[in-house]
Amino acid sequence: MDSTPIIQEAVKVLRDGGVILYPTDTVWGIGCDATNEQAVARVFDIKRRSETKSLVLLACDLDMVAKYIKEIPSIAIDLVEVNDAPMTIIYPGAQYLAPNAVAADGSVGIRIPLADEAAQPGKLTAGAFCRELVRRLRRPLVSTSANISGEPTPASFAEISEEIKSAVDYVVPKPFGAGASGRSSQIIKLGLGGEVEILRP
Repeated sequence: MDSTPIIQEAVKVLRDGGVILYPTDTVWGIGCDATNEQAVARVFDIKRRSETKSLVLLACDLDMVAKYIKEIPSIAIDLVEVNDAPMTIIYPGAQYLAPNAVAADGSVGIRIPLADEAAQPGKLTAGAFCRELVRRLRRPLVSTSANISGEPTPASFAEISEEIKSAVDYVVPKPFGAGASGRSSQIIKLGLGGEVEILRP
């Protein structure tokens, strides 16, 4: 399946303030433009989740991260360069993002999806798909699991509820690429003074 028209349609929906259901490098997720406050509010509504709970964002590379973080701790560069598994880094000092996409302490969790090679030539993995989607959107993308808050995270597309599927504006076709891996990401919180806190190994 050619990913180009899928990515083009998803980007159009996102730029229009819509919400999409898509495979990430970890699980199937609900996403929107992380700079659009109304779109982020819709994500919270769809999940029935309190806006006091922070969201994870996806970026295509560290250059994009640098645009939305006032100062990247130097250790973050090393972590990203050696990373070989899904890893979300919580950075201090978020900027230029929707206020409801940022935690109360001004931090934000951002993951750069791994672009592993697909098993079949000509197909993108979910991670590579996400990176290309974010690159074309040119803004960070909200990435939160495709479930109602408090319910189990779906391990596959088949486990996503019809309520979630019908609430979004665009669903990335299920057969696309290699699909979501089903892996949870490691979560690491960094401070500007070199502090490192592992929240989820």
